Amino acid sequence: MRKIGLMMLLGVVLNAGLMDFKRIDEAKKAYESGKYAKSARIYEELAQHKDEKQVHYDLANSYYKKAQYDKAIKEYQKAKGFEDAKVEHNLGNCYFQKKDWDKAIEHYESALKIKDDKDTRYNLELAKKHKQKQQQKKQQQKKKDQQKNKQNQKNKDKNKNNKKDNKQNKNQDKKNDKNKQNKNKQNKQHNKDNKNRQNKKQDSQKQKQKQDKKSQKPKEKNKKTQTKSDSQGSKGSQEKQKAQAKLSPKEKLKAKELKRLLKKMDNKGKMPTMLYKMNTNKPKRNENVKPW
Repeated sequence: MRKIGLMMLLGVVLNAGLMDFKRIDEAKKAYESGKYAKSARIYEELAQHKDEKQVHYDLANSYYKKAQYDKAIKEYQKAKGFEDAKVEHNLGNCYFQKKDWDKAIEHYESALKIKDDKDTRYNLELAKKHKQKQQQKKQQQKKKDQQKNKQNQKNKDKNKNNKKDNKQNKNQDKKNDKNKQNKNKQNKQHNKDNKNRQNKKQDSQKQKQKQDKKSQKPKEKNKKTQTKSDSQGSKGSQEKQKAQAKLSPKEKLKAKELKRLLKKMDNKGKMPTMLYKMNTNKPKRNENVKPW
């Protein structure tokens, strides 16, 4: 019975090994034909029940071809102990693709310590060049950032000064506006005062004109009366001249003498006198008549 059980177990193992071999062969053919997704799926199934270093290594290669570098790194780590030089080389390739130059250089150097290889050495030098370029770019970027920061600081200071200037300008504009308003008020008040003075002046001129008109009215009346009296006087003088013209030479002489005497008496003291005109036609008085 024991022999029969062993034979059956051996048959199962052989059958399982045969099936795994077929699956591995299928995965390899898929890998070689570029069907990396199919080969990765088969290797994943095999890795679940068959924890072998080579299976993890082949699965890592499939992940690498699918550009799934993080999954590939995990499987290469599990595959350590199976051709370590190749494992380290491929780990270097994964980090190279991720542009992690330090890690790539580290694994390439580990691979070269295990086994000297032309491709590994080439990849190591290439990784070092990329690292140098990266450092140069970082330095250039650092300089650019420093210049940018300086420029930003200058711009900030400039903006700050501009704000300060704008604030001062606004304050100055406010002051100017206030001064302008005050000046406008003063001008308005000045114009108003001038207008009031002009109005007062016009009113006084009108009042004066009214007074002048009032004062001119009696003058005109006096003038009229004077002209009237002058006309009357001239008329009287004309009548007087006509009357004198009618007088005889003797009468003219007596009138002239009388005028002269009146003038002389007027000059002496203007004493009132009563003179009677002599009538030559009347009879002479009797000198013998006795007074009262």
